[in-house]
Amino acid sequence: MKIIDSHAHIVQYIAGTGNEGELRALGDGSGRALYASGSFVQMIPEEFHKDCVTPEDLISEMDRNNVEKAVLLQGNFYGFQNQYTWDAMQKYPDRLTGAAMYDPYACGKERVRAHLFEELGFDKAKFECSIGSGLMALHGELRMNDEIMDDAIRYAAERGQVIILDIGKCGSPSWQIEAVREEIEKYPDAVFVLCHLLAPSDRDEEVWLPAMERLALPNVWMDTSSLSHNLRPDDYPYPKTIRALAQARDILGADKLLFGTDYPSALKEAPYENYVNFLLESDLFDAAEKQAILHDNAEKVFFHGGTE
Repeated sequence: MKIIDSHAHIVQYIAGTGNEGELRALGDGSGRALYASGSFVQMIPEEFHKDCVTPEDLISEMDRNNVEKAVLLQGNFYGFQNQYTWDAMQKYPDRLTGAAMYDPYACGKERVRAHLFEELGFDKAKFECSIGSGLMALHGELRMNDEIMDDAIRYAAERGQVIILDIGKCGSPSWQIEAVREEIEKYPDAVFVLCHLLAPSDRDEEVWLPAMERLALPNVWMDTSSLSHNLRPDDYPYPKTIRALAQARDILGADKLLFGTDYPSALKEAPYENYVNFLLESDLFDAAEKQAILHDNAEKVFFHGGTE
C-alpha cells in the first residue's frame, strides 16, 4: 500500500520562538533546547545524537517504512525553515514537497511573500497559530478572521495555494472554530488543511465532535498527525486514536483525512513504524479507506491542488 506522510519536519537549526521567548539548541548534540525563560525542551529525539534533522534523515525513515512521499511543514517551535525546505524540495522532487511559512503581522511581509511565493514558487502556505509557539504566542489576542489573517488567507487563496492551518489545542484561545469556518466559507475555491485533527485530548469529545461538524466543509481536509500524543495515554496500537479517526471519518468522510506523523518529534514517544502500522492493522477501516487516508487524499491535495 502506498503511503504519503502529510505532516513532517526537517530542521537545519533549532531557532524557535514561543510564549517563553526564543528557543535555541544547547549545541551538545542532545536535541535539547533552552527557552529564554530558562525552560528546557527535548526538541529532537536523543537517539539522533544531533541538533538538526536533515532531509536524508527523513527519507531514510520513509524508506524503512515504505513511505513514498512526505509534505514538509514548518512551525515557530523549530523556527522558520523556508530556504532549507525549498532546497530539500529541489534536491528530492520525487519524494518531498513543502509549505512556506511567514509572519503575516510582520511589517515587511510583502517582500517576504514575493520571495517565497513568486520568486521561489512555493504553492502551499502554513500558518501556525497556537498560543504556545504560534502566532498567538507572539501577537497576543489575534483573531483568525481579523484583517491581517484574512489578508494572508486571501493572498494564498487568490494564488491557488494550499492553505494549512494549525489552530492549536482543542479549547485553547487560538482554537477559534467559528472564525476559521468564516474564513473557509469566504474562500470556497481554496483548499484548506487543518492540522492534528483539531488537536483533541481524551477529555474533549463533547466540544471536539461539534467542532468537526462545523468544519466539515467541501474544501477542508484534516491531517491526523500527533493524534496519539494529544490523546495520551494511548499505547500502541492506539485504541483511542483509532476511535477518534473513526469518528472523524463518520463526520468528514474517509476522503478528507490525511495521514501524518509529525516527524521527528513523534519519535520521542514511539518508532515511526508504529504510526504507519496502527492504521494498517485496524479493523475499523476497510482497505479502500486505508488507501485513501494513507496516500490518495494527500496525492490529490498536496500534489494536485485538491483536484483529481
